[in-house]
Amino acid sequence: MRRRGGARRVLLAALVLLFAVLGAVPAAAAPGTPRPTVDPSAPTPTAPLSGRPPQGSGPGGVTVGGEGLDTRGTVVVDGAPPVPDGIVAAGWLVADAGTGDVLAARDPHGRYYPASTLKTLTLLTLAHRLDPALVVEGTAEDEQMEGSRVGMVTGGRYPVSLLFQALVLQSGNDAANALARAFGGTQATVQAMNATALELGAFDTVAGTPSGLDVAGQFSSPYDLALFFRALVADPLTAGILATPIAEMPGVEGRSTGFQIQNENPLAGYPGGLGGKTGFTDAARHTFVTAAERDGRRLVVSVVGAENLPLRAADQAALLLDWGFAVPPSLGGVGTLVGSAAEVTPPAPTSSTVPSPAGPADVAAGPPALSSPASDGPPALGAVALGAAAVAVVVATLIGRRRAMRRIRPEPGAPPPGRRGPPAAGTGASPSTRP
Repeated sequence: MRRRGGARRVLLAALVLLFAVLGAVPAAAAPGTPRPTVDPSAPTPTAPLSGRPPQGSGPGGVTVGGEGLDTRGTVVVDGAPPVPDGIVAAGWLVADAGTGDVLAARDPHGRYYPASTLKTLTLLTLAHRLDPALVVEGTAEDEQMEGSRVGMVTGGRYPVSLLFQALVLQSGNDAANALARAFGGTQATVQAMNATALELGAFDTVAGTPSGLDVAGQFSSPYDLALFFRALVADPLTAGILATPIAEMPGVEGRSTGFQIQNENPLAGYPGGLGGKTGFTDAARHTFVTAAERDGRRLVVSVVGAENLPLRAADQAALLLDWGFAVPPSLGGVGTLVGSAAEVTPPAPTSSTVPSPAGPADVAAGPPALSSPASDGPPALGAVALGAAAVAVVVATLIGRRRAMRRIRPEPGAPPPGRRGPPAAGTGASPSTRP
């Protein structure tokens, strides 16, 4: 069963109304490039994008987090020491998780294949929407999931709380599939993931799978991955899952004996580490997102499009953490991590235009647009009024969520939530099989 979430239900209902109404506005009244969508009918990506990936933006083309982040190169806050040698990933970002100050970044809004780092959004979306005591039965589909699996078997009975651990500790695609089924299916889960990304102001992200397995049109960015992980470590429930060192998978009579799974975060032994999530596919290459705390200051780092040589993604992240902790907080940042979409201000509309939707209007598995009237006439006043009402509901809900997040976010200097366990006993499965 799902947990009740009034604010989220209101938000999703408002989004459906907003997308439908704006879909009815004539094309001439809604200029600009539509938000990208996934295309499950297209061939699955099997290699990195040729050339530079597309660059994301917020409503009306604004750069989320400030114009200082409108770059395809590297940007560093004034007065900071040089970024260490060895940071060669295609995209990365290091930010102060408390203040939101972005200390440095490379191609922060580039839309890259996220691989299993997208599971951070899956966890963020479902952690408070599924009953942790709900038992999910394993299926043949779970057993046959592509890529990394935790080892679910048909007929096995797995509590949702354990599946969350399997999702993070072992990057189980079978666990992601089972959690999506518990929520109502892959389509419902992906739609909720895209709505969650929208709430946070993660406009670069288009989710198409709960696992992060590649699908054409699925993207995220160094900026958005940092947003997701910042939210995870601020929430005691999800922070505890990230810090779990080991978990026990139950046996299934006649099929398998019980076994232990360990946290495969390669930076599990990093001083003050709060958790980490790896990812790999042939198209995404190596991705990683992590956070750590020292002397009451928390940093979050994301790395995408990396190779194992000359330095692993996790090792590059460790260098960025070390560098970030050496940057005085008084320097500020080149930009900021927003707390929600309510902090992203689109350009003021002109009298002849209607603002674009505040998010991916055609997200995977999202609501279909209504038929558009003739494009040579003005939009109906009723549609505009409904759209304005929907926007008001969305903004009010997002502001309420922001205030709630402020209430639960730990104050600077507070100990990190959850229990940090000993370093994992190994790095686990071969990266060639891990999304």
